[in-house]
Amino acid sequence: MIAHGRFGNASGRGPITLAVTSGKGGVGKTSVVVNVAVALARLRNRVAVVDADFGLGNVDVLLGLTPPVHLGHVLTGERALRDVVVEGPQGVRIVPAGSGIQELTALTPRQWSRLVTGLADLETEMDFVLIDTGAGISSNVIDVLGCAPRVLVVTSLEPAAVVDAYALIKVLTAAGRDKEIGVLVNGTTQAEEAEVVFTQLDVAAGTFLGRRLTSFGFVPHDPAVRAAVLGQSAVVESAPSAPASRAFRQLATRLAALAPLGGPGLRLVPRPGGAPTTFATTEASQCA
Repeated sequence: MIAHGRFGNASGRGPITLAVTSGKGGVGKTSVVVNVAVALARLRNRVAVVDADFGLGNVDVLLGLTPPVHLGHVLTGERALRDVVVEGPQGVRIVPAGSGIQELTALTPRQWSRLVTGLADLETEMDFVLIDTGAGISSNVIDVLGCAPRVLVVTSLEPAAVVDAYALIKVLTAAGRDKEIGVLVNGTTQAEEAEVVFTQLDVAAGTFLGRRLTSFGFVPHDPAVRAAVLGQSAVVESAPSAPASRAFRQLATRLAALAPLGGPGLRLVPRPGGAPTTFATTEASQCA
């Protein structure tokens, strides 16, 4: 089992499991995960980050880590999940994913079973488990999202990113209407822009999907984020007074106030092979 380290359970309420995803790549999803995790850990929470972008993971790269083994070894049965965990900043536990491993892009039922069993075990020792998924609506992504009771969709201001975010929200809703879906707008220059993007998505979801979304605010465009990425560090540590760092800390504070949703965060093993649906052009035009 993974040692608790110096962090105690700040809340005593059980773990919060949150899957962070995006409809389109390049919107800063992994940077959000890394910085929120570090900010949560600074609040004395026990935090784990699971890089579930199978075959193209880069959480370890963003933090300058060089793990000898990774989640791919867990999925193939070569290692237990506890054997691949590495420690990141502020004691955050990182479960790294493999990179450039094509066979991990389509997991078997046995591999799914190993994944969910290992993560459920990890979850029992954490206050927060943040799962960084791949982008898009592939079967692997949707199945991973199906494991978590809460999903945070990260998008940017780009019309293509907004439309792809809506497509992802539609697929998630079709897979199960009980999932809580939040939206974070990344890389904005002003709060009004983020509000417009969230309103577009929320109205489209209400009109066409019969559901509401939760706004998790925005992270402003900030050169300090790029500098942190190039320096392989979390911006909340390398530039704590930067505007983006303040936004990440605010988001962490909001997450720290959440209550678990009905028992353990991780659900039953998803059923691989489900074909994702597409969304109507009329809906996309309302969302873009």
